Order: sequence, then C-alpha cells, then structure tokens
Amino acid sequence: MATHITSECINCGACEPECPNSAISQGDEVYVIDPDRCTECVGFFDHEECQAVCPVECCLPDPGRTETEDALVKRAVELHPDDAELKARVTSGEYPSRFRK
Repeated sequence: MATHITSECINCGACEPECPNSAISQGDEVYVIDPDRCTECVGFFDHEECQAVCPVECCLPDPGRTETEDALVKRAVELHPDDAELKARVTSGEYPSRFRK
C-alpha cells in the first residue's frame, strides 16, 4: 500500500524531508504523498519514516492501494537508478522493509 496523509494533517511539514523518494509535498490543505513515488520506505528503512515523525499520526497505509514488497522495492530502484548502495542491498536481498519485522 502506498501511504497517504489524512485530513488530520496539521501542516507541520515534519514528514516531507524524511521521505527518501521525495514523494511528499505541500498540498492545498494538507501535505500529500504521490503514490507513484511512495515505496513505504522499503529498501531504505524498516518502517515508514513519515509515520515515525508525524506528531498527529496521520500518515497511514492507503487501503485503496495495496502493493507487495517486491513492487515497492522495484519502484525504489527505478526512482534511484544511480544509488549503488540501494542496488547492492536489493541484489543481495538484504534491504530494510516493514514487511520483514
């Protein structure tokens, strides 16, 4: 699932700099996450960084967009074609993921 930001967002901006994929931006009323750039931090962290820093816990999995770990890590590599460390982690199968807790 891509993560989405609910209407409870207080526009604090804590989440935006934490996203490894630059998927978070200021929307009209609340911050928003581009689901085509969201990897749920798979490949980078064992948890979703936006959720970890959100003071009102409004960064939640989007029930309308279920995705597998394989799809998310593939997207991470596509979004970061020059990240040799990410590619090495993925190739070895030793990458962080919330699916592996």
